[in-house]
Formats: sequence, structure tokens, C-alpha cells
Amino acid sequence: MKSPPGPKGHFLWGAGREAIETPLPLYVNSWKEYGDCVKLPSLPGYYWYMFTHPSAVEHILQTHQQNFRKPEVFNRPMSLLVGNGLVVSEGELWMRQRRLAQPAFHKTKLASLGQSMVSAIEEHILEWEKKEPDTIVDIASEMGALTLTIVGKALFSTDLHEYADRVGKTMRVALEHVNYRMGHMFALPEWVPTKRNREFLRAKAELDSVVMEIITKRRKSKGEENDLLSALLHSTDDQSGQTMSDELLRDEVITLMLAGHDTTAAALTWTWYLLSQNPSKESIFLDELKSVLSGRMPTVEDLPKLTYTKMVVEESMRLYPPAWGILREAKEDDEIGGYFVAKGKPISLLQYITHRHPDFWDTPEAFIPERFEKDKVAERPKFAYFPFGGGQRACIGNQFSLMEATLALSAIAQRIKFDVLPNQIIDPDPTFTLRPRHGIKARLRSLN
Repeated sequence: MKSPPGPKGHFLWGAGREAIETPLPLYVNSWKEYGDCVKLPSLPGYYWYMFTHPSAVEHILQTHQQNFRKPEVFNRPMSLLVGNGLVVSEGELWMRQRRLAQPAFHKTKLASLGQSMVSAIEEHILEWEKKEPDTIVDIASEMGALTLTIVGKALFSTDLHEYADRVGKTMRVALEHVNYRMGHMFALPEWVPTKRNREFLRAKAELDSVVMEIITKRRKSKGEENDLLSALLHSTDDQSGQTMSDELLRDEVITLMLAGHDTTAAALTWTWYLLSQNPSKESIFLDELKSVLSGRMPTVEDLPKLTYTKMVVEESMRLYPPAWGILREAKEDDEIGGYFVAKGKPISLLQYITHRHPDFWDTPEAFIPERFEKDKVAERPKFAYFPFGGGQRACIGNQFSLMEATLALSAIAQRIKFDVLPNQIIDPDPTFTLRPRHGIKARLRSLN
């Protein structure tokens, strides 16, 4: 079997420096020049693969998933933040954690969280309505504060509004450090007191402190809160009879905070931006809200009727997937797309590229929510669109995130308008989640 084609790169570090400093241009340009299967060089003797065709993604994430795992180049740095949470655990530990967490994400459980979400959203709407007319805000910061409040209510029945700046900033510091460690395999370990390491350890300690304080209070409480933390606390593994320890519970809660806060904030930020740039699509979206909701706050029962709103979210996540890439490695040698894949070498799957592949998406750079009408979805390969991954390791919180984003979008758009300011540099920053590098400045307008 032949190896995939690819660039030669620098004689010493190959394409490794570009992968750290400018990953999106590296991957996009390599794909355009060499196709859907690319071999990328790193340091002498090191290399990794990139696969972007839906059939290769399906091979790795679903049909042959038993031969692929998350590589240590991802797991080791990520575990610094989330410990042994679902996102990094493997084997029997992962299976047990998944069984324990799954009941918390059953559709009936999620439906019961809807009112908590809407309550948190309305809090922020009322705050925005009190601001001076034409106040300039950063949409990314506003969505970060909003989703942190939503996650606080849904996860803990706790108002995290007061922690918004504190947790939001520490989460970004921690994620930036994780991203740095993924790209610097020879970085000094965290016990070496460099400025970077000290900042990360402070951020991690802050997150652990907030989460453990909430868990401890709940352990002592005799209340029957209807939230995800309660479901995780009372979940029992049918096979082993075990429950989650405080340490594993902390790891899962931080994982859920990351997924429900950071990634959904990014998705909403890009959605507001795309709507502002496509007034004809925004008009269809607003007409649906008027028809279904007539100005009232949405409920979970409204979600099946908000079909275009959901398509708006899906199309936004196609163009700007918060999780823009996935890493895997083969446990044994394999063949993908006619090319040899060596055991133990990292593999990059790029949602950012596959979601824009012209073989599966007409005018791929355009914002067209109608792409997600049922008949059009059925015409495409399953893995032409995979914002939440796929197979056994698909994101357990995907329905939570979609519900959160759809409720937020439909509630806010009826009462608040974000007029994006002109002449901004809107540059995607792939530091872990895909966010606008400089934020997105907008004039906030109350519609009441």
C-alpha cells in the first residue's frame, strides 16, 4: 500500500511549526494541493495524517472505530484540565463513565431542563434591555456569560452569573495551555514554575475549587434538585453497582462545563454574525419566530416547530464548527482510501474542511440553512457533517447543546438586535474551540 501524498516541509520541523502557529491555513492549503488523504511531516521520524473525505471519517469514527483511539498527544494535555472525564478516558473506565452519565442525557431528562435554560436566558435579556441605547458589546463575551449562566442552572441549579468573568477567563487560560501542550511535545512539565505553568495551575485550581464547592454543598443537601448534577450523583452502574466518586464527578462536571459553556458560546457567536451578514435568511428566521412564538419566550415543546431556527444553528456549525478538528490514532496498521496508515501515528479529521467540501456542499462558503431540510440531509453522506463527532465517542451532550443554542437564539432574537459593526477583522481562532480571534463588536439594540 502507498503512503498518502503531502508536503516536504522544513528539513528539521516539517510542517510542525505551521500546525502550531497557523493550523487552519496549513490544513486547508494541504487539502487543496494534495486532496482528501495527506501525510504531514513533523520532526525527523515523526509525521501525522489528515483525512477529510466523509468515507474516511466514517471508517475511523464508526465502521472501524475499534481500531482507533484518542492519541496521547491529545489525552495527556487534555487530562490536565478534565482529569479522567469522558473526553479522555479509554477502555473500561470510559465504558463505566459513559454508562453512569448516559441517563443524565436522556431526552426526557433534557426536556425537564428546558425551563431552567429559558429562565437563565431571560435573565440576560432583561439585563441587555436595561443597557443604554446603542451600547457597544462584544458578542463573544456576551454569549460566554450567557452560556455559563445556562450551564450553571442546568448542571447545578446554581446561579453562576457572579462567576461569569472568573470562570470564563480561567477556562480560556486553561484551554490555551492545553492547546499549547498539544503542539509542544517537549514543553516543560507543569511542576516547573514557568509563567505559563503558574498561570495554568492557578486557573485549574480556580475551576476545581468552584466545582468541588458546588459538589460538596450538594452532597450535604437533602434537596431533590432537578439538574444534571443530581442525575450524575444518583446514577448507578448497572453492571458494577458503583456510583461516581467526587474526583470523577468533578472531572465530568468540568467536561460538561467546557462543552455547554465554551463550545455553545462559540456556536451562538458565529450564528449572530452569520445572520447579520445574510439579511434574507435572517428575515425567514424572524418570520418563523413570529409565527411560532408571537413574542413569548420559547419552551421545549416549541422546539419541533422551530425547524428553520434549528437549521440556522446547524448551518452556522457547518461553517464554523466549535470543535473544528478531531484527533485519533490507529491501534494497528490500517488502510484508508487506498492508503497505508501506520499504527500509532496521529490522524487529524477536520470538520472545518469536510463541512466545506465542494463534492458534498454546493457553494460551500455561503450561509444557506435550507441545506438541512430533511430531504437534502438524506442525500449527503452521513459524515459530510459531524460537528459532534461520531460512533461510540460522539459527544454525549450534543442534544443538550442544540437545545441550548436553539432556545437562546429564538428567545433573544425577538427582543434584542446585535448590529455588527462594520470594518472589523473577523478571523477564526482555532485555539481549541473555533472562536473569533478579536471577538465581534456589535451595537446592542432593544426591540421593545
